[in-house]
Amino acid sequence: MMVLGSIASKRCISTLSCLCQRIKQTENEIVHMFQLSGPIDEMRNFPVSKKFARKDTSGRKLDERFIRILKIFKWGPDAEKALEVLKMRVDHRLVHQVLNIDVEINVKIQFFKWAGRRRNFEHNSTTYMALIRCLDEARMIGEMWKAIQDMVRSTCVMGPFVLSEIVNILGKAKMVNKALSIFYQIKSRKCKPTANTYNSMILMLMQEGYYEKIHELYNEMCNEGNCFPDTVTYSALISAFGKLGRDISAIRLFDEMKENGLQPTAKIYTTLVSIYFKLGEVEKALGLVQEMKGKGCALTVYTYTELIKGLGRAGRVEDAYGLFMNMLKEGCKPDIVLINNLINVLGRAGRLEDALKLFNKMEALQCKPNVVTYNTVIKSLFESKAPASEAPAWFEKMKANGVLPSPFTYSILIDGFCKINRVEKAHLLLEEMEEKGFPPCPAAYCSLINGYGKAKRYEAANELFLELKEYCGCSSARVYAVMIKHFGKCGRLSDAVDLFNEMKKLRCKPDVYTYNALMSGMVRAGMIDDAYSLLRRMEEDGCVPDINSHNIILNGLAKSGGPKRAMEIFTKMQHSEIKPDAVSYNTILGCLSRAGMFEEAARLMKDMNAKGFEYDQITYSSILEAVGKVDEDRNPTL
Repeated sequence: MMVLGSIASKRCISTLSCLCQRIKQTENEIVHMFQLSGPIDEMRNFPVSKKFARKDTSGRKLDERFIRILKIFKWGPDAEKALEVLKMRVDHRLVHQVLNIDVEINVKIQFFKWAGRRRNFEHNSTTYMALIRCLDEARMIGEMWKAIQDMVRSTCVMGPFVLSEIVNILGKAKMVNKALSIFYQIKSRKCKPTANTYNSMILMLMQEGYYEKIHELYNEMCNEGNCFPDTVTYSALISAFGKLGRDISAIRLFDEMKENGLQPTAKIYTTLVSIYFKLGEVEKALGLVQEMKGKGCALTVYTYTELIKGLGRAGRVEDAYGLFMNMLKEGCKPDIVLINNLINVLGRAGRLEDALKLFNKMEALQCKPNVVTYNTVIKSLFESKAPASEAPAWFEKMKANGVLPSPFTYSILIDGFCKINRVEKAHLLLEEMEEKGFPPCPAAYCSLINGYGKAKRYEAANELFLELKEYCGCSSARVYAVMIKHFGKCGRLSDAVDLFNEMKKLRCKPDVYTYNALMSGMVRAGMIDDAYSLLRRMEEDGCVPDINSHNIILNGLAKSGGPKRAMEIFTKMQHSEIKPDAVSYNTILGCLSRAGMFEEAARLMKDMNAKGFEYDQITYSSILEAVGKVDEDRNPTL
């Protein structure tokens, strides 16, 4: 049997000395003292825990006198004697009934233990589950886990329904690994899981973010032979694959689901719409919405939210706004998440006036602005280059309306003020943030460090960097990248290299921005070969270079390595996954013009036009200037 915590047996019925002492009583006296005035069928029912109540079809009810004894004397000799006097048979039904009445949890535990020790009695899954539910309700997690283990080790028969309930209880208690352990123990020894059991496991794993394990369980489920995925299974799997970035697998599952004759739910359609937008397949996303309507599956507010986000990212702002208006006409009520996303779409597109109009309509739409709404509006004000006084005014309005700013609110304001060169104002906001008790925010520090760097106030930037390290023990890769960049710009390359090496010692993995910042500093210092070696090391370390990485090297070679080496890198880029962009072309054009290689420059310009790239004004001017100098050399003035 399981080992349960010791239960206090001290009684606290009365302070009277005559009642504080144990009184020897006959069997009839024990029962008689709880005799009710009316007949038994008129007795008032004592409270029963509604959460754990199970329908009793036997017609046998628990004697109210016994319940009174349990309530007053708890479990002990008096209650045990009452069972004998009342001739109450100790069986599974009695145990189940006692565990469902409204008495202290410790009384239930002691009674359960006592019943388990009786001759010719063995707990079954019904009594175990009754106790487990009680322990779960009382939040006695340790005792609950012991009870579950005892049940699994016992000889009692367990069905798939019991297994599903155990998984749900353990999932609710965030005991995912224990739920997995129990699932496999019961699966191998007690019962074969059904689709519902697998779904319970999959939904628990989904909720706790164990997405990889979900795929394993799906494969196991399919291998069972007689256990087939249903709509719930597919819904969880498609969501999991979407979160893991396995978009193609999610699409295949969606097609498989329909081939198996299952109708996708609105949630599944919405997930697929989101995936198609993420892949840039706008028309497929919209086609899916038409399919959804054709199947009689109504669009939900979540579907509309994904549509508005996706259309906004695709630059189809008018379509996104039109969809919102159609949604209102069709009677679908927007929620705060949808409104916030639409304000963001309008703000990023420079349609600040429409964004503010929507904000003013929120009350009529029964949507109260929250901190995200105000953050989105403030960010839009900065992005739209609104007057500098507008953002602080909205910040004050937010507080006046009882909406508390978040660390992200301060980060937006600090970043916005740094971008318009109001670094002192940004620094005051950082100090206010600290006064409000917010923990140090790396994003806010990063913006301010970058702001001081742009203003060539490198010492002030370094002081903030050191301050953040003091608060947090280390900084994020992005903060390191910003500081390395500015050390490189002001000629302190050795300090930049020291910071890069410090990151590795602190196990702060450099990202692509960090590598680019150091390579840029090396190129500025004329250390092209070192920068090129760092690019190769970057790839060896598993950090994938981006177009900026290649352009930094290209720029260095174009300025000091001569056109031959620059063209080699450029040609290599043309045949790699990362194709040259407008910056790459303009860099090579400038290099060719400075070397007087005008035929090659002319061919490159044609290639640029064919690919839709525009000439950089500075590059174009330098070509014209170089051509003019050649003409002067050929036709010297007499």
